[in-house]
This record gives sequence, C-alpha cells and structure tokens, in this order.
Amino acid sequence: MTSFFGSVFWLLVTLGVLVTFHEFGHYWVARRCGVKVLRFSVGFGNAIWKRIGRDGTEYQIAAIPLGGYVKMLDAREGEVDPALQSQEFTGKSVWKRIAIIAAGPGFNLIFTVAAFWLMFMLGRPDAAPLVTATPQSIAARAGIQPGDRILRVDGEEVGTYTDAMDGVVNALLGRSPLPLTVRGTNGRQRELVLPLDELPPGEGVASYLDQLGLKLASSPAIADHVLPGKPASLGGMQDGDRIVSINGQPVNDYATFQKLVPIEAAKSAHLKLAIERGGKPLELAVDARHESIEGQPVTWIIGVNGPGPEQVTLRYGPLKAFSASLDATWRNTAQTFNLIGKMISGQASTNNLSGVIGIASVANQSASMGLPWFLNFLALVSLSLAILNLLPIPVLDGGHLLYYLVELVKGSPVSEQTMVIGQYIGIALLFTLMGLAFYNDIHRMLPS
Repeated sequence: MTSFFGSVFWLLVTLGVLVTFHEFGHYWVARRCGVKVLRFSVGFGNAIWKRIGRDGTEYQIAAIPLGGYVKMLDAREGEVDPALQSQEFTGKSVWKRIAIIAAGPGFNLIFTVAAFWLMFMLGRPDAAPLVTATPQSIAARAGIQPGDRILRVDGEEVGTYTDAMDGVVNALLGRSPLPLTVRGTNGRQRELVLPLDELPPGEGVASYLDQLGLKLASSPAIADHVLPGKPASLGGMQDGDRIVSINGQPVNDYATFQKLVPIEAAKSAHLKLAIERGGKPLELAVDARHESIEGQPVTWIIGVNGPGPEQVTLRYGPLKAFSASLDATWRNTAQTFNLIGKMISGQASTNNLSGVIGIASVANQSASMGLPWFLNFLALVSLSLAILNLLPIPVLDGGHLLYYLVELVKGSPVSEQTMVIGQYIGIALLFTLMGLAFYNDIHRMLPS
C-alpha cells in the first residue's frame, strides 16, 4: 500500500472509529434520558447504507466519511407530534441536556483510557532513552554526551525515548530551562539543564528540535549481521566485528559507518577497513558494490547490518496497565491544555497546529509500526477530539454546554437570536482553525 493510499485508508479508519464512538455517546445517553433519536449517521451526505431499527431510529453510513451526527427529536427544527412531546430534546431538564451533550466528549475520554490500557497490556516496543547531541547545538552546550541515558525529565521518570521526547517537546512550548537527569556510559548520574530560554520566540516545535539538537544515539559500529555473498562477507568480515575505520577515517558509531561507505566508495570501490575481532585489530580489503537493496535507491554498499538501537517494551498486567492508562490520559490532557494556553497567550506558535493531512500521515506511520502504536495514536486523537469538542465555541459541544450553563444561572434558555449569532461566530472560528491547520500541513510538505 503506497504512502498516499495508506494515509487515506488509516485516516478513514481513525475517523470512522472515533466519530462513531463519540456519536454513540450522544445516542446512548439521549436514549437513557428519554429523548427520541431520529437518525444515527456515520459520515455526512447521501446514505450509502441505512436501515430502520426496532426503536424507530434510522441508522446510516453516509458518503462523506469525515464526521457523523445524531439527529434527535427537536422542537427547534419543526413541529413535534403531540404523542412524542415527552421524547423531545428541548423539553428535557437542563441537566439531562447537559448530560446528553457532554456524553460525546465523555465517550472519547473513555475510549482514550481503554486504548491506552490495551496498548500497555499488549506492550509498546520503543527505543531506550539513549541520546546524543549534534555538535554546537543547545543540547551539546548543556553537556549531553553520546550514549547518555535520560532518567528523568523535569523530575518525572522516563523509560523510553518517546516518553523522554514527549517531556522535552512539552517544555519547548514554554521555552523555559528544563532540568534533566542523565546517566553516562561510565555509569555516573549527572544533573543537566537544557537552556530552552535561548530559543527564539514564535517558531514551531520542529524548528526548536533542530536547534536543540537532542537525538536518539546511534548504535555502536558493530557488524550485527554480515550478509552472505556481499562484499564484506567476501572480504572476510564476520558477525560481531567492530569497525574502527574506513580508509583511515575513524568510525565512532554505526551512523558514521553508513555515511562513510558511499563517500569513500565514490572515490574508489576498493576500501580498507580496520576492525577489532575478539579484542585484536585486523585489516580487511573490501570491494564495495554500486547497487540497491530491498527497493532502496542505488548506492554503494558492502552488505553489513548494524545492531539497531536498544529496545525496551512497556508491558504491564491488567491493574498496572489501567493505572498507567489513567496516568497517560492525565499527562496528555495537561500537555494539550498547556499547548492551547500557550498558543492563546502567544508563547507558542500556531505553526504547531496540524490538520487532516498531518493526522493522516501520522495514522499511516503509527499503523505501520504495529497495533500498540496505532492504539497509542487512536488514544491521543480521541483525547484531542474530546478536548476540542469541549472548547466553548458555538457549534461544538462545548458551545452548547456554555448555553446550558448560562441557562442554569439566569433561569431561562438563551434567546434564539443569541444562539444564531453564536453559530455564525462558531463557524467562523472553526473554519479559521481548520484553514490554519491545513495551511500548516501544506507548508510542512513544501521543501524548505
């Protein structure tokens, strides 16, 4: 499946699952509150499948799979049969209407906890938090050394590279100094501070990460697997050999080895490799080949695979997984509100917003990494939908909840004129956010 069609497919899967769950929340609570549901639709536009349930609700799948809705019996949309008056939405108490509207985001929150719980039960493979720093970067000046293991970010323990970088990215938004606890390759712990206040204001997270220069440490330059019949094997290299230099150029890690092979082979295909085997130095002569492996672009190769980064897997039993899922939900909720607050105050750039294109790309990437990572992605998107829908913007669930809170305070419903004005304002705000997110997605795809 190509990247484009894979992105489209997994976007549709994501929206289909999360929107259906969101709308089911409205539907389920509405039925419990005695409100008649006329239609439950997954998608918008013309129906491509529908049926009438025994409860009289029309269930359908529509042609445009970018959302969904629940249509309830509502006096504001036309006359109501007197026999059905008791099942009409606006006639219910304000507390029941609040429960019905809040149920959509509430079910997204339930889905988030459940997805995280299942992810922790299955086990999410990840790289260990072993890092390095690009030369002259902020991280390098702060004292990050190759192979440092991050133990704590701002006092919070981290066990994986992803968790460590999540903490760093959250701190980047505020551009304030970030304490780190690391353990070096010599086993000693050190306390460092990343001076994020040196970063210029108003830029996106991607730009900040480049300037920070904190990266996953490369694997050691060890021949984890020498491919049979390839130049390295023919030249005498064996699994476990440590590569010291190529044509006299020192090799500090596997990433350096990968860069040097095509550079030196372009000068001459005859390479001299200095290696260590069992602690003893050896020299090998290897004739590189100009070819492609596994669909990759044609380049100079000698046929050696590196060991890859150290792997860790977050896997817990049912009770521990549930506790971890609650913690992950709370932590990501706090980070999301932190981002929203900083964008509103101007401390964080709106360049950090992503739209449908960005979501589709990440959906495809996470799905290709396996079910646990896709569950992690679904949990994060579901949480974002819950928070977005609770924002006090008319046309969103949060806007309706705001009207009902006003009704509780003043003792009577908000006027229809006020609601109409609010709808126009809400639509304008929503389209502005969508347009900005779409612009950011397109801008990220353009060459810099």
